[in-house]
Amino acid sequence: MEKLKAKIREIKDFPKPGIGFKDITTLLSDASSFNRAVDLMAHRYLDMDIDIVLGIEARGFIIGAALAYKLNKGVILVRKPGKLPYKTNVVNYDLEYGTDTLEIHQDAITPGQKVLIADDLLATGGTVAAVIKLIGDMGAEVVECAFLAELAFLNGREKIKDAPIFSLLTYDG
Repeated sequence: MEKLKAKIREIKDFPKPGIGFKDITTLLSDASSFNRAVDLMAHRYLDMDIDIVLGIEARGFIIGAALAYKLNKGVILVRKPGKLPYKTNVVNYDLEYGTDTLEIHQDAITPGQKVLIADDLLATGGTVAAVIKLIGDMGAEVVECAFLAELAFLNGREKIKDAPIFSLLTYDG
């Protein structure tokens, strides 16, 4: 795992002073590292009862699509407002300084489906908690939330009470 972690660069003071941004694009651009990360994540789900993979905008689309391909499942998208062309279900959620909104096509999930949520990074947990609510409101079950990396020091797991979490890589500080 340390080799994969070494492929993720940190950009100091981005997007604002004091933040150390974990830039996964350097891992994604290295074919061997990207393949290894996806293989390791997908292996966890080979024997799980999953109907569909959900990717969260925007880097979660990459992780979600790769996992869906490896697992021979479809992939659906949760997006920012106004990006989906069909009727949508909406969830509003709180951020540290305001609110945000996410949308999913109304027909993307059917009641009873088992969903694997995929994203690149678990930070404070607010976005994925909102997606879990959205999925639950549509009558589906979240099997697990899969992250390429987790910033454990931000305690995002504390906001995610309704689904198990798996993170391939963990940063403690």
